[in-house]
Parts: sequence; C-alpha cells; structure tokens
Amino acid sequence: MTELELKQLLSKITRPDETARTAAHAHWASLAKPLGGLGRLETMLEDAAALTGTAELAFSRRAVLVLCADNGVVAQGVSQTDQSVTRAVAENLAARRTSVCQMAKTARCEVVPVDLGMAGEPVPGVQNCRIATGTADFTTGPAMTRQQAVDAIAAGIGLVRAQKAAGVQLLATGEMCIGNTTTSSAVAAVLLGQPVERMTGRGAGLSDAGLARKLDAIRRGIARNRPDAADPLDVLSKLGGFDIAGLCGVFLGGALEGLPVLMDGFISGVAALCAVRLCPAAEKAVFASHCSTEPAARLVLEALGKVPLLTAGLHLGEGTGAVASIPLWDMALAVYRDCYSFTEGGITPYTPQC
Repeated sequence: MTELELKQLLSKITRPDETARTAAHAHWASLAKPLGGLGRLETMLEDAAALTGTAELAFSRRAVLVLCADNGVVAQGVSQTDQSVTRAVAENLAARRTSVCQMAKTARCEVVPVDLGMAGEPVPGVQNCRIATGTADFTTGPAMTRQQAVDAIAAGIGLVRAQKAAGVQLLATGEMCIGNTTTSSAVAAVLLGQPVERMTGRGAGLSDAGLARKLDAIRRGIARNRPDAADPLDVLSKLGGFDIAGLCGVFLGGALEGLPVLMDGFISGVAALCAVRLCPAAEKAVFASHCSTEPAARLVLEALGKVPLLTAGLHLGEGTGAVASIPLWDMALAVYRDCYSFTEGGITPYTPQC
C-alpha cells in the first residue's frame, strides 16, 4: 500500500451513526433502573452502537491481537533486558503460557500473537506479518522508513479485516516489544508537545541510572531526527516501532470495519493517538480499558478524550488491561439485553429531573 492509497482508504471512515447511538440510549432509558445508573457501561454500549451502526449489539466472539517487534534503541541501555526477551515471550504467547493468555481464558478471548518485526527467525505459532527484523536505533537516524511505517499500518488494518471476516465482534490490543515505552514516550512527547521528562517513566522497572539513559536517548533521538509534530507518519517513522505503527493500523481498521477496539495501556494509547491524528473520525473505534501507571498514560487518554473503565495500577502490557475490561462488556450487555423494562415491571418510568 502506498501513502496515497492509505489516505484514500482513510477518507472512507465515516462519522459515528448518531441514530444508532440514540436508539441504544433510548433502550437503556426503558430499563427498570435509575437513568444512567450504570454510568460508563451505558455510554460504552451507546458508543459501540454508533460505531457498528446498530443498537442490536453482540460481542461473544472476541480476540486480542498481541503485536511483537524489536526496537534498535534498546542498544542505548533503555531497558532492563535485551531484545532476546521479545522472542522468548513471543514463544510463550504461541504456547499460550503468558499473563494475557491466562486472563484471556477467563474472558473467553482468543489470543493472536503477531510478528510485526522481531529480530531473528520467525517464531512458530506467531503470525508472520514482519516488516523487517526490528527497527533501527533512532538515536542515529530514523527508526524506519516512511514506507515501512505505512506498511506496518496496512498490516494492522489487514489484521482487523481478517478478524472481522472470521466473525470476531470485539478486539483487544496488546504488544510485546522490549524498549517500546521508550519509543512510545518519544512519539507522545512530540505529538503532545510535552517535555520528555514528563512523558517518560521507568517502563519495566528501570533504576535511576537506567531512567537517565532512557531520557537521554529520547532527547537525542528527537534532536537527531527533528520529527514534524503536524505529520503523524513522520513522527511514527522517525521515533516509533513496528508494534506502535501496527496498532495504529488496528485502530484505523476498527473504524473502517465497524469493530470496537479496546485500547490497552500507554503503548496502545500512543498508537491510538497516531491513528486519530491521521484520521480524526477513527476516534469512534477507540475504547479505553484502563489507565496505566506510566506517567504519560493519563495525558494520552485526555488527548483522546477517553475515560478508562479500570484504574487498577496495571502496567504489564501484552494486552492484559484490555482483556481485563472484557467482563465489564459482558455484564453491561447482560443488563442491556435481559433486564426487565419499566413497562414489564409495572413501574412508572423515570424521567430526567435536571
């Protein structure tokens, strides 16, 4: 896919269906309970109706896409571990042994590990969509070419289309990519015009010295590459990772296909921010699951205008926060579908008093 073809594709993303949203809101109001009593659970389903174009909602088929890739900036000592851990966790994702795999069993959610650009040979059991064997070290030049960023976004869109064709009705986003809090902090700092130190945390538990290296690497990467904050593709290609670009495509794909996409934590939040900067109408497909403990996570949520369902101090990755929110979708939908109405209960309906 060329950049022009991507732009043409994104021009097909429509605004939310307000008629469907109104119908879902009216259905909630007909149920025998206080108006808006389930708070965000109610508006979440209304948003889903506006995205899908119908107030008849179903989310029994769900999957979490876990995008795996490697970042060249790891050479700067920005992580506790080296790139080999990306591959090790990918192998365990394929064996369904990781944290998100155990949570997904409970949430009746399929786990789909995807290689967007890991170092080394492909991992059996991990879907191969690799753009290259990892990105370059952004302290010495762009992390990837502009075309590679487009290719990764296109791969993400393709993944959504394949899941939709397989009958999936709800998608969660996840990633496994050593060094990706560094790339995410760099991208977010530029897109939001914030100081690097405000946007950067300790990731998977860096020491003070490690955090100092991380901050220094991001500052050097921004200075070396001079990304254009008004051009999301420029920022993504110069400072991002294949996982972020692929997840950006997943959110865009959700908007194109009318499929709700659950944003996980900070990294997928930055990917969603890239998607919305590329196409503001794509916001309709982004559903926030939780607020990560990464320092910039709330700033990204605020920039997206999203309110998380959970605030539980999560910062594990793999899509665990997104999957953890799925049972709330089940409970919201159970009430939406099966709760008795005011008419059925012989109760005078509530009316708004203010």
